[in-house]
Amino acid sequence: MERLKIYLDSSVISLLDQNDSPERMAYSHKLWEKIRAGEFEVVISDVVKVEIDQCNEIKRNILLGYLDEIEYSMIEVGNYDRIFDIAERFIDLGILKKSSFDDCLHIAAAIISGCDVIVSWNFGLIVNHKMINGVKVITAKEGYPNLLIYAPPMLLE
Repeated sequence: MERLKIYLDSSVISLLDQNDSPERMAYSHKLWEKIRAGEFEVVISDVVKVEIDQCNEIKRNILLGYLDEIEYSMIEVGNYDRIFDIAERFIDLGILKKSSFDDCLHIAAAIISGCDVIVSWNFGLIVNHKMINGVKVITAKEGYPNLLIYAPPMLLE
């Protein structure tokens, strides 16, 4: 059986060390165990790294330590004009606002890198009906396979 190729946005990694959200942290750790066991092919982008770098030093070091535990592919968004083009489509269609451009970049990077699923805890901007429909429209118009959008618990069943 072929492994799912998943893109992790920074919320999943951040929730590995988020004591004020114990339920989400527990799900993130369960997912991380499956990732460490090689059950998924993992992709992140340099946008994830930038967001982690914005954390305080202690949290940043903890999160980078978690990333050192797994195998993943890194997509450099600056190397792909198509990522920026697709990210702009989310803005143009009114799915997200320009202030959420990094979230658009996460989704576009997942699409361009051929991921099956983007995994996120960001229900406000990513894991919601509007974005799911927007991704379907954009991937269909641009000729890419559809990208599923899941919160971590959906990969644990």
